[in-house]
Amino acid sequence: MALLDISPPSSEDFHAFEVLFTEEARLFLGKLVQEFDNEVEDVLRQRKILKLKYDQAGNLPTFKTSPARSDPSWKIAALPKRLLKRHLDLGDVSPADTERFSECLRQDVDGIQTDFDDGHCPTWHNQLQGWYNIYRHVHGQLDGVPSMEEAPVLMLRPRAWNMIDHNILVDGKETPGPLIDFGLLMFHNAVLMHEAGSGPFFYLSKLEGSNEAALWNKIFVWTQKQLGLPTGTVKACVLIENVFASFEMEEILWELRDHSAGLNCGIWDYSASFINKFGHRPAFLLPDRSKYVSMERPFLAAYMSLVVSTCMKRGAPATGGMAANILEQNNEQEIIEKVVSSKEREIKAGVDGFMVYDIGLIKPIKNLWKKYEGVNFKTVKSSLQTTADDLLNLPEGGVTLAGLKHNVMVGVLFISAWYSGKGCFVLKGCVEDSATAEISRSQVWQWIRQKARLEETGEVVTIRMVREMVDRYVKGQVEEIREAGEVFLEIVTMRDFPEFITTLLNDSHGFRKRQKCT
Repeated sequence: MALLDISPPSSEDFHAFEVLFTEEARLFLGKLVQEFDNEVEDVLRQRKILKLKYDQAGNLPTFKTSPARSDPSWKIAALPKRLLKRHLDLGDVSPADTERFSECLRQDVDGIQTDFDDGHCPTWHNQLQGWYNIYRHVHGQLDGVPSMEEAPVLMLRPRAWNMIDHNILVDGKETPGPLIDFGLLMFHNAVLMHEAGSGPFFYLSKLEGSNEAALWNKIFVWTQKQLGLPTGTVKACVLIENVFASFEMEEILWELRDHSAGLNCGIWDYSASFINKFGHRPAFLLPDRSKYVSMERPFLAAYMSLVVSTCMKRGAPATGGMAANILEQNNEQEIIEKVVSSKEREIKAGVDGFMVYDIGLIKPIKNLWKKYEGVNFKTVKSSLQTTADDLLNLPEGGVTLAGLKHNVMVGVLFISAWYSGKGCFVLKGCVEDSATAEISRSQVWQWIRQKARLEETGEVVTIRMVREMVDRYVKGQVEEIREAGEVFLEIVTMRDFPEFITTLLNDSHGFRKRQKCT
């Protein structure tokens, strides 16, 4: 029997803690972690080994020769009714934010990205509140929202493999965050969700290869057996947010074929992964994202095209990213037209759905889908062939002073938000989360390391330039932002590129001390 050591809750969270951590739930979590902890460690080890191999040899990824790829006949298993036509989800919805979570449950959308990842900060309070709010909704105890059958379907997004849970130890060892999220959500909610035809459905983020999809599949099979659910009850959409994963889309779908809900595009984490894996190579200097990185650029257009064509080939849904725009009274119509234009391009690229953040965008986006009802753009995409060079051909361009300042601002404010227990914030009319923080701090690190030059003056981007920029920005600000500026400077000058900003922050003494997790 596993020995669980769980941090005590605050008085505010005591009831949620008692509901969630019953004796039966503790036993289940302990068995789940004991069953898969070594395999999680192996997956993380394999990531390091693979990156080291590419670094040493100077090679680049290419498509596999695999049975999954060579066999044209197979398809993913049939989808349940609620996943057949999911055109519009609301994104970055942390269930710890009771007000926003409840508001989203009342909206006329197909699904809600119920987020313990990019749009969520994993403080102990937020974890307990998030798990409990989902429990309350599934059990009909959340006031002022429709029943589970009538509300948008929950697309549950657990933390990614890089995230450790410091508040739950099994046999004296801190636990993988995604196992804890998945285990608790399944234990308390899966049977009721299944009976209602409303789940359990998941988003899986930051996978780097089909071996990681295979691990998730084993976890699904084991958990379903433990809970008495039929194989294939769990459905999961994989976010293709890593350049290595983009070369293994068919293999990822194959490994999850009984449990797949398709693939999703995540532009900023995907772009940041190029710096993560190849950022020290001059050929992979990523230009200013504000000016040169968008879905219209060939490398991202090829990426989306491959997601769509792969999903079409295997009978899986392909979904696009999230429109992060926030409607503002002074230019509301302009923002709506911008978002509609962007999402119209995604529809014409062949996606089956996508996300928005602002509920004010629901009506115009639903009208957009009505405009193209019955039109199939996938037939055009099916004949297109995406090559390895297409995926690896980064856009040309330089660095602008405005782009550098914006990246600095996003990075500093994200760190400050995390230290205050928030996973996202609004800046210049857009919601910023860990995905935009990742690309922002990654670009600043790379521009300093590769001595990139500003387009306007030809001046080299140096740590001195960035330090002066940070100092000017945090001057006169509250202490949390000043401290965040110091942490940001440490991150962008580290000798070895830190793989995830969220890992650094989650494991830092400053964050854990603030959240009383030590």
